[in-house]
Amino acid sequence: MPASSERLRGIPSIDRVVQNAGAVAPEVPAPMLVRAARAEVADLRLAVQAGATAPSVDQVAQAAALRAQLLLQDAPRPVVNATGVIIHTNLGRAPLSDASLEAVRAVASGYSNLEFDLAAGGRGARSAHIGDIVRELTGAEAALVLNNNAGALFLTLEALCAGREVLVSRGEAVEIGGGFRIPEILSMSGAVLRDVGTTNRTRLDDYAKAITDQTAAILRVHRSNFAQVGFTASPQLAELGELARKHNLLLIDDLGSGSLLDTSRFGLAREPLVQESLAAGAQIVTFSGDKLLGGPQAGVVVGEAAVVDTVARRPLARALRPGKMTIAALRATLAHYLREEAEQHVPVWQMIAAAPESLGQRAAALSADLPGWRVVESSSAVGGGSLPGQTLPSFGLQMDSALGSAEDVASRLRRAERPVIGRIAEDRVLLDLRTVLPRDEEHLRRALHALAT
Repeated sequence: MPASSERLRGIPSIDRVVQNAGAVAPEVPAPMLVRAARAEVADLRLAVQAGATAPSVDQVAQAAALRAQLLLQDAPRPVVNATGVIIHTNLGRAPLSDASLEAVRAVASGYSNLEFDLAAGGRGARSAHIGDIVRELTGAEAALVLNNNAGALFLTLEALCAGREVLVSRGEAVEIGGGFRIPEILSMSGAVLRDVGTTNRTRLDDYAKAITDQTAAILRVHRSNFAQVGFTASPQLAELGELARKHNLLLIDDLGSGSLLDTSRFGLAREPLVQESLAAGAQIVTFSGDKLLGGPQAGVVVGEAAVVDTVARRPLARALRPGKMTIAALRATLAHYLREEAEQHVPVWQMIAAAPESLGQRAAALSADLPGWRVVESSSAVGGGSLPGQTLPSFGLQMDSALGSAEDVASRLRRAERPVIGRIAEDRVLLDLRTVLPRDEEHLRRALHALAT
């Protein structure tokens, strides 16, 4: 008998695997264990045919039980962000404020007036829950909320510019993340991209010369995820607004992050403000809800009522509309700005505004009873495609080499009950306290203590 046949005979039966897996994971329903056992045995058969030796029945049962248990786990899992990147795309971008979390819980745990007019006693519009507060904050005549900013820009172009040309500076025909590129978004929307200027210098006259009877709009794309330095030039938005009005064109401003607060107050470069774009003459401004705004994933369209209404009436708007939890979280987030308390209650702004001295004190308190970790100066980034190259002074904890290799320590932290995600600098794990939420500090403490045991 061939050696491979002998090895295949060592593969345990599915019944035995299921029986042993049930003892390992009694909380898993039997049908799930059967499917997990079949999948594990099928994988094992291929491995044995390739030359591997079959493990014991207990080992196969444990693997099958783990496979089933992973399906029952909550996902995505909460993690402790100790990377120093405030708006970390891979870690879910902006964490919500306590008030936003409570608003989500309230509407998710029962029924709500999502599309019901309580005064009239009939059908209402979900956009009504956002329009008034956005108008108050930005000065816009109207607002529309969609599921993300890429969708907001796409729908705006599809509704207002399909079949006609849109003028875009060559320096702004950018990739906005995840492979989404401005030229491709325009093409898919049905609009025609008309490049103007050069990569590093675009003048107002370049736009003026490109205008024809086929031109529908000028699109300004904020270069939020990279910086141009050196021999550069671009017209002010107010100049573009005046040019657009002169030729009866739309001016669309895609801000990306869409800040409502002046970032220069915190030692950072100044991000353009939503309200300033509208005041400068943009009929439509689009921005994200989960970046510098500090709310849930959403795309916000603000501007002149007639123009926003045209976008809102497009059939695709229904496909891109947000759910009740997004609307509740976004409204609660915006309410912090109305109360002038965003720095105190919106986590993104809490982290941006945190004084380095307070971060050093937190780091010192954590390290007091933690062998193998010392307080070091660090630098944090805003992230999320915002303020490229800009950093904030910070403090963190750096591992001692006695704890092991940086890769091993980082891996063990990721396997903690509440995974901790740091960064490796100079072959040492560094945990930046600026991005560790106060409510996560105890999780971090437990994870670091577990390393020492």
